[in-house]
Amino acid sequence: MTSTVQAQKSGARAARPEHLGRVTFIAAAAAMGGFLFGYDSSVINGAVEAIRDRYGIGSAGLAQVIAIALIGCAIGAATAGRIADRIGRIRVMQIAAVLFTVSAVGSALPFALWDFALWRVVGGFAIGMASVIGPAYIAEVAPPAYRGRLGSFQQAAIVIGIAISQLVNWALLNGAGGDQRGKLMGLEAWQVMLGVMVVPAVLYGLLSFVIPESPRFLISVGRHERAREILAEVEGEHGDLDARVNEIEHAMKSEHKSAFKDLLGGGFFFKPVVWIGIGLSVFQQFVGINVAFYYSSTLWQSVGVDPTDSFFYSFTTSIINIVGTVIAMVFVDRVGRKPLALIGSIGMVVGLALEAWAFSYHLVDGKLPAAQGWTALIAAHVFVLFFALSWGVVVWVMLGEMFPNKIRAAALGVAASAQWIANWAITASFPSLSDWNLSATYVIYTVFAALSVPFVLKFVKETKGKALEEMG
Repeated sequence: MTSTVQAQKSGARAARPEHLGRVTFIAAAAAMGGFLFGYDSSVINGAVEAIRDRYGIGSAGLAQVIAIALIGCAIGAATAGRIADRIGRIRVMQIAAVLFTVSAVGSALPFALWDFALWRVVGGFAIGMASVIGPAYIAEVAPPAYRGRLGSFQQAAIVIGIAISQLVNWALLNGAGGDQRGKLMGLEAWQVMLGVMVVPAVLYGLLSFVIPESPRFLISVGRHERAREILAEVEGEHGDLDARVNEIEHAMKSEHKSAFKDLLGGGFFFKPVVWIGIGLSVFQQFVGINVAFYYSSTLWQSVGVDPTDSFFYSFTTSIINIVGTVIAMVFVDRVGRKPLALIGSIGMVVGLALEAWAFSYHLVDGKLPAAQGWTALIAAHVFVLFFALSWGVVVWVMLGEMFPNKIRAAALGVAASAQWIANWAITASFPSLSDWNLSATYVIYTVFAALSVPFVLKFVKETKGKALEEMG
């Protein structure tokens, strides 16, 4: 048995239950960035129609204002890995917390539409940074035996952030008499919805001061003793800590700082494993999941649902999202990443196909026929459930662990950037596509869900139970 395998096993054994409380807290604090990611991404759902009305813009212009934050997300995701390699994971979290706070204040108090769009980009940059640093940091501090469950904290935090944002939006809308532009605390309701994000943003910043730096980053800058202390804190003091430090150091000495050029090769520009990461990211978005969180209230209103009820349905969808995420957290280390992805893809195909069928019917008195209306509502919840119990969690876990050490930071940044670009494409195109043909739009999403099945079967490898040093 090699020393690497022995070290891996000693590390896994050292992850004793008495340390899980501390490790869980560390992962949960890091995942607070995921909460802000979900909150900031979804809170705009409550402001869409108010923005359209206040600034008098059409569907295409509205889509660009909503989607422009995703450009910031892509830039933040692309740069976060390199920044984290230079100044540390914790410092990146603190920068993101400041950007979240500034964005919340600016978005709530815009001078004009361009000003609002600018603060959306700033918030997007923070989301992009959080999308990269959260799963990477958790993967680096979590013991191998618990990495899948702890890694899924990122997605759990995202879906809780989405749900809380919808609950807050619904409560504020009711407080404003059902009018997104109704007055609350001297502002319009939609402004208060966006400004409330200051609270979790400040909390994220405070939590970043009470969790340790990544042992792998500390070893990379020569702080071996502090790295050993943190490994003892998260993996237990009874394992061979020197072996763990040597294992990590050996892996890092055999590599150089990850750079974009390291991702090149394999005959198709990027190395195959990078393309697989990009594929996972793109499929996760091209099934149209964020339409459910950016535009759901507008979608339901377009088929005749009362505005207040549409906000309530957005909230119930978010609860289903949480339920699915909990299911994934329970099974991701038991069943594995790949089987969950396949189960989810099949379930999403069913849900999306039913939505496409329901939306193909003409409105009667401004509403879908009763049977089709209920089918659309139930199918939307089915789609979100199967996404949450599979691709929602699996992609984030795999992106944090699937790449070899020597390219992990750079590859994760590229994959996350691809995810945000795909997210932008879906978000920017939905209003115009839905104006053209809502049913056909959902047929497109159904096709991508179906294509994800052969992609997973052919290209995706299982990473359950493997140490990060084994990837490659």
